[in-house]
Amino acid sequence: MKRYIGEIGLTITAIIWGSGFVMSALALGFYTPYQILAVRFTIGAILLVLVFHKRLRQLDKSVLWKGALLGFLLYSAFALQTVGLQFTTPSKNAFLTGVNVVIVPFIAFILYKRKLDTFELFGAVLALIGVAVLSLQWSSSVNFGDVLTLGCAVMFAFHIFYTAKFVRTEDAVLLTLLQMGVAAVISCLTVIALGETSFSTNPTGLSAVLYLAVFSTTVAFLMQTVGQKHLSETKAAIILSTESVWGMAFSVALAYEVLTFRMFLGALLIFIAILLSETKPQLFKKRSSQQIKERKA
Repeated sequence: MKRYIGEIGLTITAIIWGSGFVMSALALGFYTPYQILAVRFTIGAILLVLVFHKRLRQLDKSVLWKGALLGFLLYSAFALQTVGLQFTTPSKNAFLTGVNVVIVPFIAFILYKRKLDTFELFGAVLALIGVAVLSLQWSSSVNFGDVLTLGCAVMFAFHIFYTAKFVRTEDAVLLTLLQMGVAAVISCLTVIALGETSFSTNPTGLSAVLYLAVFSTTVAFLMQTVGQKHLSETKAAIILSTESVWGMAFSVALAYEVLTFRMFLGALLIFIAILLSETKPQLFKKRSSQQIKERKA
């Protein structure tokens, strides 16, 4: 049952992030990328403190440095993605960000000598292919923005991996609160350093950035952290890769794009990847146990 709680939580997270693509497009018409990050993380930190301030009594050195590391990785990933988008196309930015799905299992293998699960690894590669089919406008050229976005994927991969590792021993809510606070401090200092302290009060822009702050940041990252307590980091990365599918779905539903066969195929590949990583090992286990019983009989 706990596993399904994790799967449901991460799926809802991916849906919320998918809806955030449309809101981000609206918000960028009124704010700079760094202003959006500052508002998102600051409001997120404030909301979490207001609701879960009693959790701060559990604060110690162990959870403090873990939350700080997650906050640094989180902001770094978003910043690299944002800057990278200024030098590359949105489709390549989305695809290269999705590369994190295949980086996660190798982090576990290289740093902690954790055995690579064949089905999860295959599912991760298939999910990446799905993201490529869904979002990538093929181009052989590689530019500075692509390199930055690949760095973003590495940061997101480390964030997913260490979130899964830390929630096994630390309080998930407190970890979310701390990482949001650290990301808020870094983003506010960045805005001040860049001199982008003048914010628009346009109702449309405010509505969009508030949606990103409350749902895409506060609710989504809280559900991600809690959800990863019940799943492996690779399965989490595969489920979160459906963000691109939900982004496409919202874009089509709101008439920003027209559904094409390529979009449908990409989405189908990602969902097949999830089914493979979830059900194939169980099918093999059932088959193996049945063969053992037949041999004994």
